[in-house]
Amino acid sequence: MDRVNPRQILFDSGDVAPDIPVCDHYCGTEDRMRKSLALQLEMGPVFDVTLDCEDGAPVGGEAAHVRMVADLLLSSENRFGRVGARAHPIDHPAFADDVETLVSRAGQRMSHLMIPKPRDLADVERAVQAIDAVAQRHGHAQGPAVHVLIETHGALRDAFAIAAHPRVQSLSFGLMDFVSAHRGAIPITAMSVHGQFEHPLVRRAKLEIAAACHAAAKVPSHCVVTEFKHTTALQSAATQAAHEFGYTRMWSIHPAQIRLIVEVFAPTVAELDEAVEIITAAQAAHWAPIRHYDLLHDRASYRYYWQVIERARRTGQPLPAEIERAWFGLDD
Repeated sequence: MDRVNPRQILFDSGDVAPDIPVCDHYCGTEDRMRKSLALQLEMGPVFDVTLDCEDGAPVGGEAAHVRMVADLLLSSENRFGRVGARAHPIDHPAFADDVETLVSRAGQRMSHLMIPKPRDLADVERAVQAIDAVAQRHGHAQGPAVHVLIETHGALRDAFAIAAHPRVQSLSFGLMDFVSAHRGAIPITAMSVHGQFEHPLVRRAKLEIAAACHAAAKVPSHCVVTEFKHTTALQSAATQAAHEFGYTRMWSIHPAQIRLIVEVFAPTVAELDEAVEIITAAQAAHWAPIRHYDLLHDRASYRYYWQVIERARRTGQPLPAEIERAWFGLDD
């Protein structure tokens, strides 16, 4: 088998979304942060940890909180480099100190920096400029990858432009603030695990964000499920997000949610086996069309099945050793 990664054959530059985990776990207190980092050490980098400086910081204690977060980012507990942080909104008094502390001290160890509550594209541009200015003062071309939380009317209106920004890697949907921004016009039930998939305005927002991300080859990240002890509800929400709404990543707010989210977003064993068979046959045919169980496949379906394989690797599913070596250059 040729040692060529099919991504190089099947995709043009800029056509593939960033290769990041399917679960983004949020935690706000030092104790929960350390427990989350310990779980990541146990499970491997199949989920990101985002250390929360917005909702996690006590009022008046923002500066101490962000210094603690920077210390954790720099520590040996950040084993895989898949730990990020959420800053305060750009118009919050603590935003500038968040960015200065995080980027100057731990920017090269951060997987991403989440920007919440932008009012529009201009806010995102200002935030990116602030992040990169700090990075450049410390000898780096730019700061960490930027993620954006879409939870205002203006940000939703500009979702396609925000997703297309070259420094933005992912858009997340902020369900609760988005519902609250409608001043009671959307009922509180739309924040629930079932209502968020039923109310037309919330459905529209989710679909707009997913479409914007896919148009720009970025990663759409689904909102939280607050009923964190109800595993059936979480599984239902994650399945709808992944299979009906086009999301390829989802937030977790409790460690018990992580494994289930990873499992739901992972392909099944049958899907992975089929993808390996088709890509192997396509490679043998030098990427010309093939017939597989009396179905025609060409480059369009090859791209789909290759992304199944990449999703499997992001969720920790093993591939045959020969495939790993040939397509990814890995040893046994």
